[in-house]
Amino acid sequence: MVELQTRPTALAQNILQKTTLYLSRNRTATDLCTLQPFAERLLCWRIRPCTEPPMAVSTMDSESARTPQPQDALTKGRPSLLPAGILSTKLGPQGKHYVCGSIAAFTNIVITFPIQKVLFRQQLHGVLVTEAVQQLQRDGLRNLYRGLLPPLLQKSSTVAIMFGLYEDFSRVLLDRAGGSGVPVLVTRSFAAALAGTAEAILTPFERVQTLLQDHRHHGRFNNTVHTFRTLLTEYGVTECYRGLVPILLRNGPSNILFFGLRGPIKEMLPEATNKPGHLVNDFVCGGVLGAGLGILFYPLNVVKSRAQSQVGGAFQPCRIVLLTVWRERGGSVAKLFRGAHLNYHRSLISWGIINATYEFLLKLL
Repeated sequence: MVELQTRPTALAQNILQKTTLYLSRNRTATDLCTLQPFAERLLCWRIRPCTEPPMAVSTMDSESARTPQPQDALTKGRPSLLPAGILSTKLGPQGKHYVCGSIAAFTNIVITFPIQKVLFRQQLHGVLVTEAVQQLQRDGLRNLYRGLLPPLLQKSSTVAIMFGLYEDFSRVLLDRAGGSGVPVLVTRSFAAALAGTAEAILTPFERVQTLLQDHRHHGRFNNTVHTFRTLLTEYGVTECYRGLVPILLRNGPSNILFFGLRGPIKEMLPEATNKPGHLVNDFVCGGVLGAGLGILFYPLNVVKSRAQSQVGGAFQPCRIVLLTVWRERGGSVAKLFRGAHLNYHRSLISWGIINATYEFLLKLL
């Protein structure tokens, strides 16, 4: 790093003398006159080596960390959307990951909620997509976004936790594992699993969302607040965490695969040379991962939906719930995965939006 000072240093004078000697032997007098202004400025430079250690970057880092872009490049030719440096200073280097993840999830939920509602009906009742759509039509337009608030709060919070805690856990674990010989991939995978486990604390939001989307409970639960109040007063806190086990089994492994494969998939795509290209690549990367993971963990989501649709009574183990669904659907794998094709397309869109929006905002901040 070079800093401009008002007095020469011995190092700068030495460099100037050697440069002048070389040019006098190999260049013309015209070249020396041309370089004189440079020589005069060199005398006023004080050269200081950069003491900051190089930043370790892996394929599990966010795209903005691996290919940083300056704020000016993102706002060139138009007014800046965000005050340069102000938000980054207030949020800090780690705080922005929480904010970007939350905004990305909010955008996704508002766009894809009707698709999620159709998918939920298929998971719960095992019906075809046409029958699920007809159920929503019978419920009416005023009920289309019924149950929006829980997933809006839950997803905005869980995605913020997912990205934010992953970065925080990674930083702490990498600091503690430094010099121990533990591979970075293992450390970051553990950080991803911890972040996914921490997300499960917001299970009550998924619980309330399930009850509000189930038409069998329309007459009993009015809205988000009323549902929470009813569950807490009549059944206690534990009822809000019904379905916790399948959520834990889903979140940890899916986070490991998401953060572990995001970098390699992005590197396989054509290199982007502009902002639209980066957005497209981030959308494709997040969408492909989300769709694949959605199919892989679909049976766990079926078990979760079935368990959380029950109010009161004994808590059934995941194995018992899965066997019950399996028998009800005639022991058919195709019926167990009914709705998986819609889940694939929804996840493709949802995680494409989340990943692209997250990376875009991260570069802005």
